[in-house]
Amino acid sequence: MNHVFINANEKKSVINPNIYGHFAEHLGRCIYNGIFVGENSEIPNEKGMRKDVVEALRHIKIPVLRWPGGCFADEYHWKDGIGPKEKRKKMVNTHWGGVVEDNSFGTHEFMELCRQLDCEPYINGNVGSGTVQEMSEWVEYLTFDGTSPMAQLRAENGQEQAWRVKYWGVGNENWGCGGNMRPEYYADVYRQFATYIRNYGENKIYRIACGAPDFNYDWTEKVMQTAAHHMDALTLHYYCMPGEGWHDKLSATEFDEEIYYKTLHKALLMDELITNHANIMSRYDPAHRVGIIVDEWGTWFAVEPGTNPGFLFQQNTMRDAMVAGLTLNIFNRHANRVVMANLAQTVNVLQAVILTEGEKMLLTPTYHVFDLFKHHHDAHLVHSYAQTQSIGTEKFPLPNLSVSASVGTDGKLTATLVNPSADKALPVTLFLTGMEAKNASARVLSGGMRDLNDFDAPQKLKVSPFDDIKAASDKITLTMPPCAVMEVRISP
Repeated sequence: MNHVFINANEKKSVINPNIYGHFAEHLGRCIYNGIFVGENSEIPNEKGMRKDVVEALRHIKIPVLRWPGGCFADEYHWKDGIGPKEKRKKMVNTHWGGVVEDNSFGTHEFMELCRQLDCEPYINGNVGSGTVQEMSEWVEYLTFDGTSPMAQLRAENGQEQAWRVKYWGVGNENWGCGGNMRPEYYADVYRQFATYIRNYGENKIYRIACGAPDFNYDWTEKVMQTAAHHMDALTLHYYCMPGEGWHDKLSATEFDEEIYYKTLHKALLMDELITNHANIMSRYDPAHRVGIIVDEWGTWFAVEPGTNPGFLFQQNTMRDAMVAGLTLNIFNRHANRVVMANLAQTVNVLQAVILTEGEKMLLTPTYHVFDLFKHHHDAHLVHSYAQTQSIGTEKFPLPNLSVSASVGTDGKLTATLVNPSADKALPVTLFLTGMEAKNASARVLSGGMRDLNDFDAPQKLKVSPFDDIKAASDKITLTMPPCAVMEVRISP
């Protein structure tokens, strides 16, 4: 029996709902034929946005959406994507598949998508191949509600009223595809660009600096040293790959237990990464004013056979669901520093929550994990501790239980539990302090480690009510199935 201790009286930071954010890049079929099908499509849409995709994302309360990239952001010139669609410039997407980008999805379309989703826009500006003026004018175009050339241009394109845009990224992966810069150089460039990202009226921009890839602590050190006072947050990118490096991508669907546990072992490194980068940041920001934004995370496997290698289309199994559950619990536990995270990516790319094929659409196991975690949004993290045993392999061990818990504004406690064992059920007892356990309910997602949803069986894996739960006084007992993510809800 595994014991979990939860103290509802020991409240910590509020969990920022933006931890449950998403990322939509002009990459493969994420935007085009994924989210956006155009107004003339026979697929039901509102102003070109697929209604089924929008409805599904609203159901998991998507809080923020990052766009237009990714690597694409640093070759994207926003003026190419405004005005009449038939007059917009075409370009070749050199990063992702060498396909023609017709710019039919641009600034106005993205802001319309965020309106339909009722989520915050997070725009990533072009530093790698752009200019200070270009980025400054984009901010003005979007947010200035007065008389100016960019405000006039926006009105001519059909939007008289300024939008509200809070989150603004100054470049993406500038240590790599965004310019192969040294951290000292990027820090100075960031300071220059950030100077001209102005606040207009009541629109206050949250300036986000490009942070490190995984274990590159030197980047964090030098960028914070030079630019900490000019930023509101610093990013971190980490992809969970069981292969030996970027050029050794293993299958998303064909794997054994050794590779399964290796993947989850690597997913748990997120905790170490956040802790170590946060410790460096604290030396230059002892008040913890600068937040951490993990705006690219998830699994990265080989593309599905027969698909364009540049489209990064991979299937999504219960292994991906385990990575998502373990990672989201880590983000919750670091709610004092992690202010946003963006899963890569929303539709049809990498660890997508939705897959589409023509008029068909399905929800992946990862989508269902986000559904199980949605009650953590804006809730107070509370103390939780799990007594665990080691499972996995000798080389890739991991604890047999992961947990985080929070109390919402409605007074209800939510605990999210992950049993990562490939084949063993897990008896669990939750001991509560500060709350009676009389009214408890649970929902669960479970399956075999290689199980997935496809268009022949789109609902093989889904969230189901879990009735085998016993609540009495200050404790709850249940037995989790193997390879499972569970939400336990307790009413006061």
